[in-house]
Amino acid sequence: MLLNFSKPKPKNIIQMQKLVLSEVENGNILARDEAEMATTIRSYTIAKTKDDTIVGFVALHLHTPTLAEIRSLVVKKNFRGQGIGTQLIQKAIDEAKELELEELLVLTYQENLFKKFNFKVIQKETIPNPKIWADCIKCKHFPKCDEIALSLSLIENINTK
Repeated sequence: MLLNFSKPKPKNIIQMQKLVLSEVENGNILARDEAEMATTIRSYTIAKTKDDTIVGFVALHLHTPTLAEIRSLVVKKNFRGQGIGTQLIQKAIDEAKELELEELLVLTYQENLFKKFNFKVIQKETIPNPKIWADCIKCKHFPKCDEIALSLSLIENINTK
């Protein structure tokens, strides 16, 4: 299946919210209202079919000049298992490299998916930025987080450009 990967437009927010709704309801992804999605719209990358149906997306959220977090990875249920999630993660990693970031973080239930990209499990307490934790208050699992924290160092990739 040929997909188009691009940055979404504000008009895509409603379709994106519908796509992620079941994952928000089961607590796998944090809810983001229209205003929050609009202010961060450029952090998202969407995967669309040739008829412009959004079948997945991911966000690369910058926390500091050197640190970003991969967030909100979702693929439409009937499109899972086709490598779309893997492609979206790679797009986020590529964007982080283009921005010459040093480290990527992710909090996820999909540990093995991120390990394919050499993400390493870390203790949540070692995550360096309290801004990341500000989102945790919105989570239905707070304060008993059961997500796995992983980190990917990009420093060696920057130095080899």
